[in-house]
Amino acid sequence: MNNASPPHALPDWPYPRWVAHRGAGKLAPENTLVAFRLGAQHGYRMFECDAKLSSDGVVFLMHDATLNRTTNGHGVGGDQPWHDLAQLDAGSWHSRAYAGEPLLTLANLARFCRHNHYLLNIEIKPTPGTERHTGEVVGREAAALWAGAESGTEIAPLLTSFQPEALAGAKATAPHLPRGLLLDSWRDGWLAQAQELGCQAVVCNYALWDTQTVEQVHAAGMRCLSYTVNDEWASAHLLALGTDGIITDRVDLFSPT
Repeated sequence: MNNASPPHALPDWPYPRWVAHRGAGKLAPENTLVAFRLGAQHGYRMFECDAKLSSDGVVFLMHDATLNRTTNGHGVGGDQPWHDLAQLDAGSWHSRAYAGEPLLTLANLARFCRHNHYLLNIEIKPTPGTERHTGEVVGREAAALWAGAESGTEIAPLLTSFQPEALAGAKATAPHLPRGLLLDSWRDGWLAQAQELGCQAVVCNYALWDTQTVEQVHAAGMRCLSYTVNDEWASAHLLALGTDGIITDRVDLFSPT
């Protein structure tokens, strides 16, 4: 039985339902250009990435605060200048086939996506203590890189974050770019906070969604997205609930068409 809530008159949503997590999930080193190319080879038209700042203000892609897991570097990534970060190997940790793959800047990913008409969800992933500033810089740079978004000649990236301060910073410097509040659990005031931040979406751990919460978000004029969905039963449940977007590692399992 389809338990989807009745449709609301929601604003236009230009993004596809399926989003490839960190480029190609776990099939290639996350947040590297080779991962986004691989996700595209599997038919995906939209990708999720993690963006943070180097010590000299370059927006680059990395999930963790520290370099240790996904590069041959050590320490906090945001404490180092881009010149040093650019020398790191961000592929060997995954497999020998990707040895030497470099870290990626948002500017280079934007060039790849815009030239190929791919869409992007930029998760603002601040180094702890830099939430507002990181949101401001990522918002400003995304607005410049996708300059046509303000006039409607291209589709803007979706900016998301677990950190409300980061979203507030992005709103301050790029108010026209759509935003989404990331949640790993329900907390008091979550819906009001998403509304105060001018969000177009709420992006949750997929296990949180049920009929009531989907109805609440849709009634507020926002979309319901889920991370990280890697099982067919979970995707079927989310589709039945009437959610709007699914972020997955399993680009080899789910057809995005």
